[in-house]
Amino acid sequence: MGKKEIAEILLNVGAVELSPEDPFTWASGIQSPIYCDNRLTMSDPVGRKQIAEGLAGLIKEHYPETTLIAGTATAGIPHAAWVADILDLPMVYIRSKAKGHGRSRQIEGKVKPEDKAIIIEDLISTGGSSLNAVEALRSEDVEVTGVVSIFTYELESADQAFEEAGLSYQSLTNFGALTEAAKDAGSINEASISDLLEWHGKLKTGSL
Repeated sequence: MGKKEIAEILLNVGAVELSPEDPFTWASGIQSPIYCDNRLTMSDPVGRKQIAEGLAGLIKEHYPETTLIAGTATAGIPHAAWVADILDLPMVYIRSKAKGHGRSRQIEGKVKPEDKAIIIEDLISTGGSSLNAVEALRSEDVEVTGVVSIFTYELESADQAFEEAGLSYQSLTNFGALTEAAKDAGSINEASISDLLEWHGKLKTGSL
């Protein structure tokens, strides 16, 4: 499936919400008029299967040496499980930080130093959560081959962060495809599209 078709899945399940008057606040502190909640795809059996197959395809094409699927908690976990099943590979998931009880683990599941892990995210904004997961795996001497996600905001800050970490990432769809699909579907009017593109342009160049 192409980027626009994946974007249509997100739109059809209501994963995209606009609120220009009362912006959403990302974990990074960025104020955003758009929120993409890919967790809603879990409730769409057809869409989630297409997404899982798409993510598995990205891994086979770009990271064929992968031996371990790692999902980020919490939104990346179900997609990682479906992808691991498709590729018949072991899976772990990674918390944002080590839990404060029990064995105090950040990584749940079994990892080995010889593993070559791919990280699965629901979306990439600044790349912070992905790279936190990368560091957790590297601390266990696991090689990280890359990151795959359902959606990316296409921010230069994310590209730079991944480059500095020596990693690449691949996404099934992106901000451009999403706005195009929303426009074609009539779910976002011309004025809102213009405002979104203006916001995105400023965000990409760091002028927000």
